[in-house]
Amino acid sequence: MRIIPAIDIIDGKCVRLTKGDYDTKKIYNENPLEVAKSFEDAGVEYLHLVDLDGAKASKIVNYKVLEHITSKTNLKVDFGGGLKTNEDLYIAFSSGAKQVTGGSIAVKNSPMFESWIQKYGSQKIILGADAKNEKIAISGWLEESSLDVNPFIKGYMNKGIQYVICTDISKDGMLEGPSFDLYKKIISENPNIKLIASGGISCQEELPKLKELGCEGVIIGKAIYENKISMKDLEKLVVNSQ
Repeated sequence: MRIIPAIDIIDGKCVRLTKGDYDTKKIYNENPLEVAKSFEDAGVEYLHLVDLDGAKASKIVNYKVLEHITSKTNLKVDFGGGLKTNEDLYIAFSSGAKQVTGGSIAVKNSPMFESWIQKYGSQKIILGADAKNEKIAISGWLEESSLDVNPFIKGYMNKGIQYVICTDISKDGMLEGPSFDLYKKIISENPNIKLIASGGISCQEELPKLKELGCEGVIIGKAIYENKISMKDLEKLVVNSQ
């Protein structure tokens, strides 16, 4: 199971939100590159980078941060937040993203999202299936759709998607543990899925359970920034995951 730390960006700074609420913004570092380098120094290979300004603006905003991180580290970055057009996607890949995550676009403009899967392949395009009460949420989680998370994922797996990041919004930033039951349900109904768990990780003891469920990766955010999982812990987790 891959260990994937997260950096969320607002105004070029490294922040965390609680339950996706922009009013709960807490700045952890003004220099995301510094944070990315500290992850790399701990042996981390992967990074989940989210452009929260982009998610709100419905277009890529913080691509310069992406560019700095990919040009000055060897981290393999998956990038999301506000990717709505072919140009956004081009900018993200040109700025060094190895993968991109599409959430709102997959709901609001499925023909375009499907064309990305066809053009770039399932190794490069990740489906963002972020859920509140098992309903897909979009537009930086500001909007809840009527789509149930499992059929939504299944539909896109039939169209070639392999990687899916699923965040249970009610858990995100709460440090109360991830949504084990939801992930169990998703994996049992979609056995070939490469599911990346996201949201709620509070301690390293939760990770073996996610691995046991069959998660391909886990995104860790606030637990690192609040030192619930130290850099030394992170180092060990990465070694053990290899």
